[in-house]
Amino acid sequence: MTVRVLLVEDDALISEALSLSLADQGCTVMQAACGEDALAMLESVRVDVVLLDLMLPGMDGLAVCKELRERGDLPVIVITARADSQDVIAGLEAGADDYVTKPLVAGELAARIRALLRRAAPVRRCCLQVGDLLLSTHDDTVSRGGVPIRLTRTEFRLLAELAAAEGEVVTREQLLHRIWGRDYFGGTRLLDVHIRRLRRKVEPNPDCPRLVLTVRGIGYRAEPRP
Repeated sequence: MTVRVLLVEDDALISEALSLSLADQGCTVMQAACGEDALAMLESVRVDVVLLDLMLPGMDGLAVCKELRERGDLPVIVITARADSQDVIAGLEAGADDYVTKPLVAGELAARIRALLRRAAPVRRCCLQVGDLLLSTHDDTVSRGGVPIRLTRTEFRLLAELAAAEGEVVTREQLLHRIWGRDYFGGTRLLDVHIRRLRRKVEPNPDCPRLVLTVRGIGYRAEPRP
């Protein structure tokens, strides 16, 4: 299946070169030179993933990412020049699912895209529970007391993986490999930021979590049903 990518990059040379390289990897790439154009394009075209440069003229990448999250759970990979900068944290906090750093390698980027879009169910059962949360892996939804809670695809998969472990600890490395792919060998910062975002949405008090618990030095576990 061809992956439809929206590349939001204001440098025309980088945009064209990356588009051609991703086309060789089986992607169909549409280009936007600014955030405003990207948001307008998404009103009328369907894409599978957005590659979003953080440094854009006008509406910057963080603002675009936040707007995309307001609209839904379209997967977003942000592009940054420095892996050790606060830009990475800011992009993930804004709702990005993953990040890549320049210079970009098309083969690696395509692998990250495929891992992000992988639809294999993380668990076999269709219904899971974490505390008072009910999860349906049939349609990737979570609710509390019948009220739906909107999660991104990545956040839902994290919660489902933890729920399936039924209170057992899942290591950081296991979560990274299961959700971002076995070819992901970056640091655990990516995972920790997503856990923090997940807690904001599902925990009554994110500063004192009761559902998604940290096991220091190892990983995370979910509180099973009460």
